[in-house]
Amino acid sequence: MFRKILIANRGEIACRVIDTARRMGVATVAVYSEADAGARHVALADEAMPIGGPAPRDSYLRGAAIIAAAKATGAEAIHPGYGFLSENPEFVDAVQAAGLTFIGPSGDAIRAMGLKDAAKALMAEAGVPVVPGYHGANQDAEHLAGAAEAVGYPVLIKAVAGGGGKGMRRVDRAEDFAPALASAQSEAQTAFGNPAVLIEKYVEKPRHIEVQVFGDGKTAVHLFERDCSLQRRHQKVIEEAPAPGMTEEMRAAMGQAAVRAAEAIGYSGAGTVEFIVDASEGLRADRFWFMEMNTRLQVEHPVTEAITGVDLVEWQLRVAAGEPLPARQEDLQIQGHAFEARLYAEDVPAGFLPATGRLAALRFAPGCRADTGVRAGDAISPWYDPMIAKVITHGPTRAIALQALARALDETEVAGTVTNLAFLGRLARHPDFTAGDVDTGLIARDLDALACEPEPPAEARALAVIAAAGLHDGTGPGFTLWAPLRRAVPFHPPATVAVTGPGRVIVELDGARNEAVLHPDGWWVDGRKTGARFHLSPEAITVFMAGAWRFDRVDPLARETTGTASDLTLAPMPGLVKAVFVAPGAQVAAGDRLAVLEAMKMEHVLLAARAGEVAEVLVEAGAQVEAGAALIRLAEDAEAAA
Repeated sequence: MFRKILIANRGEIACRVIDTARRMGVATVAVYSEADAGARHVALADEAMPIGGPAPRDSYLRGAAIIAAAKATGAEAIHPGYGFLSENPEFVDAVQAAGLTFIGPSGDAIRAMGLKDAAKALMAEAGVPVVPGYHGANQDAEHLAGAAEAVGYPVLIKAVAGGGGKGMRRVDRAEDFAPALASAQSEAQTAFGNPAVLIEKYVEKPRHIEVQVFGDGKTAVHLFERDCSLQRRHQKVIEEAPAPGMTEEMRAAMGQAAVRAAEAIGYSGAGTVEFIVDASEGLRADRFWFMEMNTRLQVEHPVTEAITGVDLVEWQLRVAAGEPLPARQEDLQIQGHAFEARLYAEDVPAGFLPATGRLAALRFAPGCRADTGVRAGDAISPWYDPMIAKVITHGPTRAIALQALARALDETEVAGTVTNLAFLGRLARHPDFTAGDVDTGLIARDLDALACEPEPPAEARALAVIAAAGLHDGTGPGFTLWAPLRRAVPFHPPATVAVTGPGRVIVELDGARNEAVLHPDGWWVDGRKTGARFHLSPEAITVFMAGAWRFDRVDPLARETTGTASDLTLAPMPGLVKAVFVAPGAQVAAGDRLAVLEAMKMEHVLLAARAGEVAEVLVEAGAQVEAGAALIRLAEDAEAAA
């Protein structure tokens, strides 16, 4: 076994690898960018080495600097985590040329699966079913449009070198193909340095079911399946294992196909074979097709660990150190059910825009597994993926595990940035998801209901008023003998509180009247126990009570301003202006494309909020802008001004 390894990654996956390495007695070396000098993975590791600037290209994608750090610290092996260089075969070759061990598959295995078109051809030769489509080398736009016509709409454009939903577009009509192709190719070039795409038939009721495989270079086993069908724009949101409705016949067929795929390329280490499944007639053994193989550990690997009792990172280290597979196929069994929810810093009502900010509070529910790379006080950086944590639950049945997930999300406390926590909570209680009737279109169909700004419960609003009055800890102004001490509280809408005794407050807000009493076990409102906790900042009050409820503080001296926000197009987040589509004097209609902003490896199209004439273009393509920066101004709307 290795004495010391270097982890060529950051965030929660670096922390995850450190946890297992420490349990195995293996020393760890972290690498970090300038933006990550104080990060959690740096604090957890035994040693840490700086490798460059905050941009990934200046740090986590600098293979030579990472190898040099490993050599300088005496590390014997490098664990790539996921993302960054984890599926870069040239990096694998360089690691091995330096006399180090790469904890993962060979460079040749990664090359075999790295390009989706070549991988599909290889899988077809190995007897693995593949989706109908065009996987050829001709990237001429007209040729690809013809291929789409031949396959039949709807089709899916997919980057041949990518994953994670980047460089992927669904197209329903021929007239939409050209702009979707250009957008997919641009995003693929940015994310992977390769604009090539393939065309596939879009399955109408698709489920994304993947199989965890593990090989030692000669033979492989599978650790059953995961269902990753709950997706938004091809990004996984909640994953589970095993797949609901899975039959033993189909599980065996998918498992055997996945093992054939791994053994066909001499695979070593942890990998995932992803399949698209047509669930229009339930799960059938003749209705699944190979999509791609991820030649690394997956983000969602904890659900497989939960149902099998296997530590996949431990297996990675043991096999990379030369041990045979730790178990045979017949030794592996499914135990219960597990879910994983991805908690992100993102503004859901604003279209899931990535968010930044400093985590003023972060606390996870007791009893759940929370894999995280951040702590309270850490900043969510604009340079990297805005994931805060993965919340994982396990239970003897699907219903129990899902109920545990819903409760764990309710009890998760995050403050300091907007998150998708409420969205995840609603999704965990969605009736179709609860019933196991899932497909990749579920979120899109009910997006308005799932993504709307939730209405805080009356108890949370009353407690927020109490906190705004400075009474949340039971101290504050006292009471008189003859009448309650009643006073106004700056709040929206305006509120009053009346202190009727020690730890007893009557709140009047928006025509409602609530009585709150502070007991030894916390605040009760109108005779109901709330279990509420508070986080107060100069900007907001957050009440944690069956969710996180944020209330912006009201400045009693503030005055309303006039003007229309629709005149200005602002940058919704820090990012790079990839393209500007208008010039001064141009006429635009509401919804027209104005510019493209690239942030956190994704492209975001900025649209005109109203019709009008472009008065000023305040930025040019290639500019790096901060959140809130003015990009384009429309001439004053005469009708609005009147």
